[in-house]
Amino acid sequence: MDTGLDNLLALHGTEAHRDDAYWWKIEAWEVQPTKERPHGIRYNLTLHNTYNKRVFGLDNAHAVKPAKRKGFAAKRYDYDHVHKSAIDMGTPYEFKDCATLLNDFFSGIDTTIEAIEGKK
Repeated sequence: MDTGLDNLLALHGTEAHRDDAYWWKIEAWEVQPTKERPHGIRYNLTLHNTYNKRVFGLDNAHAVKPAKRKGFAAKRYDYDHVHKSAIDMGTPYEFKDCATLLNDFFSGIDTTIEAIEGKK
């Protein structure tokens, strides 16, 4: 049983506007498990800048190609992925559980803002 599921679902529809003009939004639904979403959760967790542009996010709304590995031609597409910047089309993300997803999202918010603002 994923103990973070109730927390994630309870945050569905939550938007928080920060004092530094960044804001974040969480959307999460239980869905029928599929090959694309074997954990039975569809989610979209995003951080936006003052211009409403997504600058970081975790979602499984669409497929992304996994990174190419030497000598391996991957035909598989991952749905769980992270957008590490405004222009990142998505990098596969290893979904472990809902609690880890939330932790990774909130840690990613801090890391992203620090990188954009040049604080680290």
